[in-house]
Amino acid sequence: MRVLLILLCSLFISNSTFGQSKDIPPQTKIMTLGVFHFAYPNLDAVKAVDKDKISVLEEPYQSEIIAISRAISDFNPTIIAVEWTPDNQPVIDSLYLQYKADRFALGKNEIHQLGFRIGKHLNLDKIYYVDDWGRHYENIDAIFNDSVRLSKFEDYYLHSGDTIYGLSDFAGKVNSIIDELYERNRPEYIKERLAVYLLHPFKYEEQPGDFTGVDFESGRWYNRNLRILRNIQRIQYNSEDRILFIIGSEHLNLLNLFFDTSREFELISPLPYLEEARLK
Repeated sequence: MRVLLILLCSLFISNSTFGQSKDIPPQTKIMTLGVFHFAYPNLDAVKAVDKDKISVLEEPYQSEIIAISRAISDFNPTIIAVEWTPDNQPVIDSLYLQYKADRFALGKNEIHQLGFRIGKHLNLDKIYYVDDWGRHYENIDAIFNDSVRLSKFEDYYLHSGDTIYGLSDFAGKVNSIIDELYERNRPEYIKERLAVYLLHPFKYEEQPGDFTGVDFESGRWYNRNLRILRNIQRIQYNSEDRILFIIGSEHLNLLNLFFDTSREFELISPLPYLEEARLK
């Protein structure tokens, strides 16, 4: 009798879940705009050497950024989120309000050049900061606090043979910002970049058979992006809102998957808008 009840309950739960899948509530549209970091902080694994750095404050780059901003504004976002941590919110709120009042000159970074610019054009009240650095396991923190172990880990990463897969530690020079962003937001490019995170240092083992590299990427990348998703969910939005999320393109390999899978969001591609930017 007990076994029968368990089977009946399992069948009921299964049927209920299947039925609910047809009743997905209205979703909030979210456009993820993957970018390179305009100010070149070089905090990522892929870095730019000095000779390849451009000044986005100069032409033709300023004209391209203005064209991108105008084109993305046609998406008519009601919420803009960017890759800064929430603890910076009060300071950046002040800068954004100064910019809206024409009392602040935009810096080089993409948050100013795109986020602030589009926000002002659409007269949005604020820009939301949703980044997070992730949380590591204790065994990974222990490596960071041990110079010998950390040196071995870094040496493995720097000489682990990623170039075999056609990858590089250095970014090339950007000739066109529009073309660069278009490339970085193509689904094929995004998928390929996720493959990188399953190579090195993912495969690193301090002792044969352990999961040091896996644990490292779990905090550095997977946990970090899940936390970013959670920060997006914390924004007060409804199905009528349209979210523009400007973030380093590397994050799209997980975040686009999360948004596309989520029942809360409808993922919108920026590619048609970037094509439009070429015409502006």
